[in-house]
Amino acid sequence: MSAPQVEMYATDWCPYCQRARALLESKGVVFTEIDVEAVPGARDQMAARGGGDTVPQVFIGGQAVGGCDELHALDAAGRLDPLLKNGA
Repeated sequence: MSAPQVEMYATDWCPYCQRARALLESKGVVFTEIDVEAVPGARDQMAARGGGDTVPQVFIGGQAVGGCDELHALDAAGRLDPLLKNGA
């Protein structure tokens, strides 16, 4: 089974985006980053997919898992690695 697709809606300057990015990178996760300031309609798309209206918003296997705090909470609870291997 291949790893699920990971997507993160973000901005370049957001410190929470930087923390979420660093956590994913520390786990060797290959993810698609969508810059909500550079991609027209990306913020609306993010919200329509079930993400919040603030960045970052992370999706694993197409499912919204939340922002930086939620990502770190999943990791602290030991639940992020299984999601990254098997999907949400």
